[in-house]
Amino acid sequence: MGNLDKAHVLDPNNAFTLTIHGDVKRVLKDYEGAMQDLDKAHVLDPNNAFTLTTRGDVKRALKDYQGALEDLDKAHVLNPNNASIFTIRGHAKKMLEDYQGALEDLDKAHVLDPNNAFTLTTRGDVKRALKHYEGALEDLEKARVLASNNVFNLIIQAHVNWNLNNYDIALKTLDKANVFHPNDDIILQDRKWLTWILDKYQPTIESLQIFGLLHTMNWNLKNV
Repeated sequence: MGNLDKAHVLDPNNAFTLTIHGDVKRVLKDYEGAMQDLDKAHVLDPNNAFTLTTRGDVKRALKDYQGALEDLDKAHVLNPNNASIFTIRGHAKKMLEDYQGALEDLDKAHVLDPNNAFTLTTRGDVKRALKHYEGALEDLEKARVLASNNVFNLIIQAHVNWNLNNYDIALKTLDKANVFHPNDDIILQDRKWLTWILDKYQPTIESLQIFGLLHTMNWNLKNV
């Protein structure tokens, strides 16, 4: 950031420097700071596909999904064969529950960049939402080869196997996720229900103890 800061001081109205500055802040998850730089860059250079794509991604991170789509649609017109635009736009559409639209974008992104773990994981989640469970597992397995420690991927895989009534596999997958992200609320909640389904009462109690729910539930094994 040091050299970028110096460049910005020397030329505060340079759209390229502002965009790069904003992109670095995006990577560092300083989304508000990134937006400030990218807004300024956009005023100076309103038809820059990279600025629009980056700002669209920041808006997505800030959960402004409609705003993200506006920027990404403009970026797509300027750069129609960019895999990142398709992936980010697909993820934004997923969050807006436009699953079919998301799938179309993610399919295009996959053709352009077939080894992108985020694209594959997002497409797997979209296919899960569309109940294309086998296709979802195929994408998620490919993504896991590329990024084996991705907790989100493991959680989605567990949910897909749960949908397919593969409860043992789902539980084992959540156990793997728990190793990388111990005491995660979602993982513990899901493990609680899966162990209950599988009549594994003791692990259920252990999950509840960690989650801190025993004091709010009248848990009685005799009544399970």
